[in-house]
Amino acid sequence: MTVTATPPTTSTTPAASSTNTTALGAASLADNFNTFLSLLTTQLKNQDPLSPLDSNQFTQQLVQMTGVEQQINANSLLTQLVANTGNGVSTAVTLIGKDVKAVSDNANLTTGQAKWTYNLSAAASDLKVEVLDANGKLVHAEAPSDMKAGDHAFTWNGKDLSGNQLPDGGTYTLRVTATDSSGAAIASTNYVEGVVTGVTQSNGATSITVNGGPVDWSKVTTITQVAPTATAATTPTTTPAATS
Repeated sequence: MTVTATPPTTSTTPAASSTNTTALGAASLADNFNTFLSLLTTQLKNQDPLSPLDSNQFTQQLVQMTGVEQQINANSLLTQLVANTGNGVSTAVTLIGKDVKAVSDNANLTTGQAKWTYNLSAAASDLKVEVLDANGKLVHAEAPSDMKAGDHAFTWNGKDLSGNQLPDGGTYTLRVTATDSSGAAIASTNYVEGVVTGVTQSNGATSITVNGGPVDWSKVTTITQVAPTATAATTPTTTPAATS
C-alpha cells in the first residue's frame, strides 16, 4: 500500500497565544517579585523595633509568590507540549516502521553504502553526479549513461576518489548537474528512501531517522506500509512406526 503523504497543516495560533500569555505572566511575576522584595526590604529597614514585622505574614507572602511561579512554569511546560504536537511530533511518530520517500540531498553512509534517488525533470544530454562530504569536499563523481527523464536510483559504495573506503556514519550530499542539448540546465530533485527508525526534535524542528540519518519529516512525499516477512510454518512430520 502506497500513500501520497501531505503533512498536515496545523494552526499555530493557539500555541502562539499561549506562549505570549505565559511570557507576559513570567515577566509580570518577575516585576512583582522585585517589587515585593523592595517593599519587604524597606519594611525591614524601617520597622518599629518594639513591633517587628509579623514573620507568619512574611512567610505566607513568600509561599504565595512561589505558588504563582510554579503555576507559570507548569504553563510553560504545557505550552511546549502543545508546540511539539503542532510541529508534527505526534504525527511523525506514526511513521516509525514504515518505508518513506522524502526530499533530501543528504544521506548517511551505512554498511559501506549511501543511497539516493534523483529525479530529472526532462531528458538530459549531459549528466554528472557528485558526492560531497560534510565539509563540501568532493569524494566521488561519475557520469551515468541513463539520462532519461524520471527517477534514477543511485548507490555510492563509500569509496573516495583515491579508492579508500570511508567510515560509516558520515553524512554526505548528492549533487546532480544536468543540461539539455542546448546547454540549458535541467531541474533535478534528490530523495532518500528507507524505513523510519526514530523521531527527534530540536529547536522546534521535527526530524525522522531514515537509513541512520535525519530527514525533515515535512519533506516526506510517499509512505509505504512495510510488508510483513513471510515465514513458512514448519510442522515436523512423523511416520507411524511399522507394526508387524
